[in-house]
Amino acid sequence: MKLDRWVKATFLAAGMLTANGAVLADSLQEIQQKGKIRIAIAGEIPYGYVDLDGQAKGVGPDVARHVVKQLGIEDIEWKTTRFGSLIPGLRANRFDMIAAEMAILPQRCEHVDFSQPNSSYGEGLLVAKGNPHGVHSYEHFAKHEATVAIVAGADQLETLQALGVPQSRMMTLSSNSDAISTVATNRATAYAATASTVRQLAAKSDKVEAVEDFSDPVVNGQEVRSWGAFTFAPGSDLGVAFDAELAKFKQTPEWVNIMKRHGFSPADIQASFEKTREQLCAE
Repeated sequence: MKLDRWVKATFLAAGMLTANGAVLADSLQEIQQKGKIRIAIAGEIPYGYVDLDGQAKGVGPDVARHVVKQLGIEDIEWKTTRFGSLIPGLRANRFDMIAAEMAILPQRCEHVDFSQPNSSYGEGLLVAKGNPHGVHSYEHFAKHEATVAIVAGADQLETLQALGVPQSRMMTLSSNSDAISTVATNRATAYAATASTVRQLAAKSDKVEAVEDFSDPVVNGQEVRSWGAFTFAPGSDLGVAFDAELAKFKQTPEWVNIMKRHGFSPADIQASFEKTREQLCAE
């Protein structure tokens, strides 16, 4: 028997794996008894990141702090990892939940549980100051010999592929913190990310800017928009309890203020109520 099969068989015998192969997550009661919850973020502004003082910031952490406090959990251990490592880390029980505003996608729903949407956001492009290459859309990269950078594991990959952008014109970054230098030094013509991320990055350097006259991508006749949520291990009762408290919090001015503070427009805020997890997982 190969080692990986032996490990899986051992975990199964001990009751430590779920039916789909994930390591069993700690229950809500176990987390409450410990008084500490491990929450992962991916260093992505404005969704979840750590500032220069080592403090977790962003819409995900700010909302998560309120909700887990309502669940009787006071202490949060923040875990920063690459975006592409979030789901594998969650399934391996390296953390209890993800607060990265990860988009709810059908293929992700097969491996993790999502809360109902907490946010909604459109797309954007970060370019060098003055937009010297005249880029205004994702479609540009399907028609011209130019390179677009994306973060590993981000859903911009699928959008670009659907628009006919070849892999040879895409550059993968491990973190969006690399985007400014990548675009400013012309290693990539542009960086594709959500509009909120692009605006936040543009504000950090005078060498780059957000494309203001950006044309939203249209795939299969639909404008591309994402719905971000909190992410939990399959079958997690923590996720069920968190979801109930999140629904209450979204009805308060405090939640609205958090969204506005992190750059979400009134249209983004309203859109977060327009689709459910069940609809998004079935699309």
